[in-house]
Amino acid sequence: MGKILKKDLKIFLDSIYGKYKNKHSSKDPVWTLHDFNEAKDIEVAGLITSCYSYGQVDQINVFIRRFLKNIDFKVHEFTSNFSQQKDKKFLKGLFYRFNSEDDLALLLSNISLALNDNGSLQNLFLKNYSPKDPNIIAALSAFAKKLNGESNTGSSFRYLIPLPEKNSTCKRLNLYLRWMVRKDNIDTGIWTSVDKSKLLMPVDTHIYRISRNLGLAERKSCDMKFAIELTEVLRSFDKNDPVKYDFALCHIGIDKAMY
Repeated sequence: MGKILKKDLKIFLDSIYGKYKNKHSSKDPVWTLHDFNEAKDIEVAGLITSCYSYGQVDQINVFIRRFLKNIDFKVHEFTSNFSQQKDKKFLKGLFYRFNSEDDLALLLSNISLALNDNGSLQNLFLKNYSPKDPNIIAALSAFAKKLNGESNTGSSFRYLIPLPEKNSTCKRLNLYLRWMVRKDNIDTGIWTSVDKSKLLMPVDTHIYRISRNLGLAERKSCDMKFAIELTEVLRSFDKNDPVKYDFALCHIGIDKAMY
């Protein structure tokens, strides 16, 4: 795809956003969250879903559906009371690509601690969030560290929740925040205390490639600095909601079977 003049990019991206914002794709993992009615279930299901949102979307959805079915879709109740000793039986066979049952169990244990210490995942995030900050990096970093836990863990678990200070784009955590903070027919908007203008674009190799092809960003490394640069350009298109363009960019030149 050739570059589009910047004066036309906003119109182009707005048109794609308008096309998809009212379409409930049967494939995008975000639609799983629309099956829940309570915010406490949505935020926990959203975090687990986002952590595993890599690879083929069909496989992501199969994995998440198996997990939810195993726990009778009582995701907050199960996670907040999770015990590796008595509940690990519900995770039997729940491995996804290079993430094992043990990785899922550790993730649930760490989320359980966060819920019991803070009351909700939103409260945990707000501990280090300030509307005065230019973006959510500080809060994102503290949030990720808490969910990584205090003990040393293997690299496969670290892949589920990367750290911003390691220069990761933190694509899936930023995707989670998009789902929680923005409010439209796609995103749930249940976290009402976080300003959507502070969000960062969820960047993976597809978004990186498309953004560079469109001339939206120039940085050559796919890292956190690239995510910041891209977000700033998109903020010039919509200062109050730059991340709304994520869903649009995801649907440019991509096989619908991939996420």
